[in-house]
Amino acid sequence: MPEPETFWGYEDLALFIGAAVPCLFLGAVFVRALHMSSRGEEVLLLQVLMYALMLAVLYALISIRHRRPFWRSLSWSRRVRFPLTWIVGGLLLALATSVLGAAVKAPQVPDQIHALITGRGSLIVVLVFVVALGPIFEELVFRGFLLPLLVRTFGPALGILLTALPFALLHGAQNKWAWQQITLIGIAGAAFGYAKFRTGSTAASTLLHSGFNLMGALAYLYEWERGAI
Repeated sequence: MPEPETFWGYEDLALFIGAAVPCLFLGAVFVRALHMSSRGEEVLLLQVLMYALMLAVLYALISIRHRRPFWRSLSWSRRVRFPLTWIVGGLLLALATSVLGAAVKAPQVPDQIHALITGRGSLIVVLVFVVALGPIFEELVFRGFLLPLLVRTFGPALGILLTALPFALLHGAQNKWAWQQITLIGIAGAAFGYAKFRTGSTAASTLLHSGFNLMGALAYLYEWERGAI
């Protein structure tokens, strides 16, 4: 299957970024109107709504503004060979960054996502978000939408690195802006970008991303079952 044309430009990128504040406002209004019982539930629901609204904006840019097929344009429909290999690769990537984190003395930052877990039901919801929904959204945006634009402008190597930078910064606040953690996330983001560029498939980078997040989820489940959390 040939590579889809990168027909969008920086005006589309500006429109997408500009939609973030209105989407956040709409999501916050909706969550506040529900009068949920805990702050953790509100944060998680707001995150899900924010992703859904921003994905709708991206869909509008591709399918309505440009009248092109959404999934194929973002290289999701390109077939992935040996999908399990990418998940295992994500697990190994998580191990490698953990070793590197220990080497650079990355601080242990309280995980805000795990703080949302209050029982088995919330545990399942959070794990689905971390392992599936989050990677799908982030890979469509960063490796499906942003990466091809930057590669077209700056070339593959710099395009992959420039895409990894905002990806790492997106996770900065939840990691207390510790430079070690942000660097490790940036390295993972560069690996996701390389997977997308090498295969031409956003689905491949999503599987790698899911495997990466799965390692943390498995470690958390292990501690949960031991009663250490």
